[in-house]
Amino acid sequence: QVQLVESGGGLVQAGGSLRLSCAASGRTASTDAMGWFRQAPGKEREFVAAIRWSGGSTYYADSVKGRFTISRDNAKDTVTLQMNSLKPEDTAVYYCAADSVPYTLEHDPRAYGSWGQGTQVTVSS
Repeated sequence: QVQLVESGGGLVQAGGSLRLSCAASGRTASTDAMGWFRQAPGKEREFVAAIRWSGGSTYYADSVKGRFTISRDNAKDTVTLQMNSLKPEDTAVYYCAADSVPYTLEHDPRAYGSWGQGTQVTVSS
């Protein structure tokens, strides 16, 4: 299965920006979906954004739409999450995920079989 390595987490003030990266190894054409999820202390893991390698379709949670942008670099097998206008409620551990996810299930963490180690994002007010 695909191995995922995340980077880019850190501390940023509200209104600032941060860029997360997820490097994939062992990805195949059938591993078409890459997603970002986040989990804050005491809360369930929630969907943030996803992208498909074939065609590049993107998907966003309503809470981040217009602020976050997910993109892919096919040559580097890397997916990037550009986070702008960050809010304190964005504070969480962010996880990268991948799998051959059926269409309409891009938002569902249960559809992803490969996960990164997570990277901490902290937004101060």
